[in-house]
Amino acid sequence: MADLTLQDISKKMAEIDFAMLSTRSEGGLFAARPMSNNGNVEYDGDSFFFAYNDTRTVGDISKDKNVGLTFTGPKSLLGKPGIFIAIEGLAELIRDKAQFKAHWNKDLEIWFPQGVDTPGLTLIKVHATRLHYWDGQDEGEITSFGHSA
Repeated sequence: MADLTLQDISKKMAEIDFAMLSTRSEGGLFAARPMSNNGNVEYDGDSFFFAYNDTRTVGDISKDKNVGLTFTGPKSLLGKPGIFIAIEGLAELIRDKAQFKAHWNKDLEIWFPQGVDTPGLTLIKVHATRLHYWDGQDEGEITSFGHSA
């Protein structure tokens, strides 16, 4: 059983577009929703997602920055399950247009038709604090990240 590095995980995440982002909602309940990683596949421990400012997602994060992400990789050519990744992290809400542009992908215009100029646009940055993975016989945990600035 080999331990995967953060670089190994990053390569595997390049094949995964959507994650489930979980937040703590009213009454301590959890809410999860699918989020596109915007084509940011050079994973260093930070994930980026766009949302509208008036969504439950942004409201939940403004009250509790502790979030969870789950990623599931595609099946292998032999039909075996792909990688499973669970991330615990702290979310940050960003409303800076320069940051929007740095993480924008044209495919996002299906949800945000005015691009980075979409009114009420918010960028959610999730800083990983713990990552656990399962990939066939490989299982492990990463707790040290080189977060981007």
